[in-house]
Amino acid sequence: MTLQGTRQLPLNLGKGQKTDVRTQFAALCYRIVRDKPQVMLITSRGSGRWIIPKGWPMDGRSPAESAAIEAWEEAGVRGKVHERCIGVYAYQKMLGPEQGIPCLAMVYPLRVKSLAAKFPESGQRKRKWMTRKKAAARIDEPELAHILRRFDPSLLRR
Repeated sequence: MTLQGTRQLPLNLGKGQKTDVRTQFAALCYRIVRDKPQVMLITSRGSGRWIIPKGWPMDGRSPAESAAIEAWEEAGVRGKVHERCIGVYAYQKMLGPEQGIPCLAMVYPLRVKSLAAKFPESGQRKRKWMTRKKAAARIDEPELAHILRRFDPSLLRR
């Protein structure tokens, strides 16, 4: 049982071998509006599909810190990141039109305190707040959709 009180879905690595898999750290950016959580999705730079901010490990940073830095760079978000991973999802990181590598993204919740109008990738992405259910419906990765639907910030330790 995870922190969220739900089972982790089995991962689907596609055609990749386990030695091919790379790890990324992702930020599930959220806020509470009228006692209900909302999550932020951003668009990918290439295809424009809805995703959450994520990136590669950073030397000298914890996974949660790396996720928070990615949230700033990709979404202009500042806030409090929780150090405990709430789930993992698999996806294909596209390196070219027909070349991808399998990645596992570890998800860290980040309670948003402020949003910047200008941030490193502000001209390259859109961002949008939505309910967990609506966000899950817009995500292509089944494991991430599951994490979004089941996310309950009240279960996070402060």
